[in-house]
Amino acid sequence: MAAEAPGAPPPPRQRADVGTFEDICAAASRTTGLDDFGGPDEREHEEGLRLLVEDLASPEAGLTPVGNYFQRAQVKSALVGRLLTQARFTEFPQHRDVPIQRPIFVLGLPRTGTTALHRLLCADPANQGLEAWLTEFPQPRPPRETWEDDPVFAAMQAAFSEHHVTNPEFMGIHYMDATSPEECWRLLRQTGKSIGFESLAHVPRYSAWLAKQDWTDAYQRHRRNLQLIGLNDPEKRWVLKNPSHLAALDELMTVYPDALVVMTRRDPVTSIASACSLSSEATAGTSTTFVGETIGRTQLEMLARSWHAFWDARERYDATQFVDVDYREFVADPVGTVGGIHDAFGLTWSDAARAEVERIDAESRSGRARPSHSYDLADYGLTEDQVHAAFAR
Repeated sequence: MAAEAPGAPPPPRQRADVGTFEDICAAASRTTGLDDFGGPDEREHEEGLRLLVEDLASPEAGLTPVGNYFQRAQVKSALVGRLLTQARFTEFPQHRDVPIQRPIFVLGLPRTGTTALHRLLCADPANQGLEAWLTEFPQPRPPRETWEDDPVFAAMQAAFSEHHVTNPEFMGIHYMDATSPEECWRLLRQTGKSIGFESLAHVPRYSAWLAKQDWTDAYQRHRRNLQLIGLNDPEKRWVLKNPSHLAALDELMTVYPDALVVMTRRDPVTSIASACSLSSEATAGTSTTFVGETIGRTQLEMLARSWHAFWDARERYDATQFVDVDYREFVADPVGTVGGIHDAFGLTWSDAARAEVERIDAESRSGRARPSHSYDLADYGLTEDQVHAAFAR
């Protein structure tokens, strides 16, 4: 047998099956040494995650041995996050008193500039984002200078470094490291509710269930997580981002009635093609069914449904809580766009904020974080007319 090349990435891990929901719960408890998923009135996660696991084990999901390991890890990670959060809620009861005022939510179809805009808004020293490592392991955010000495942070940073090597195409689409402000879907998935699961597998029964759910409990736990993580930074404004928010604007506004919503806009043809490419790269080798036309059909349906749900709900709220951002205008003048959002919402646009946003913007245009992505709608069995029809109002 030929020797493995020095520095070659390890082979992907595999499993014969996904396992049962109970089995994955037990694995999460063994990993954390914890067993409190919440009291009798806090078991909202069970229905959705149980159904998801059953869907993943079905022939429709078509999981490969690599996919069994990958998808099991996704569910286990949601349960680990829930266990850790539950323990931290008990350890830091004062988190319930942390104020969250006028948080900013960046919404939009995938690949409409939401990631770049989110990170620029987070660059304002008056704001705070949700760093990737704290979405996986929620806790009061420690001082930045201590992170490198934290074994949890170090392990996550090492995992991202390995991911850069094993999945260079994905990292060109969506660069990540443990320090980056990331999407908050990992907080929502603690209750089993996230369109992120639908972006990674063909799970039709779970998708149909999720489309009928009230997400209020998910946002209530989302808020408690933010109070916990921001315990040491109560004066900073939260800036959040996640495509799942499109599907649940009513529930978001119920829990965050003073939320400020930034909606990014781009030709949906480009958005859907790029979103399908992202799902394809993220799940390569994990399924025999979640490929090509199946990715195209499921992602178009899910994203169009979410997009229409947002616009149907938006008219019920104060128009001054919303700002629309055109993708082309944002790309042409990212710093000016961020300043305009501050002005529209009556937020202070300080010299320090402008300088830091300019620095982050310049940094994002070069090096590892520079976007690099190619895609073709036809690869997913879709036409431009189909996409335009799905998003017509």
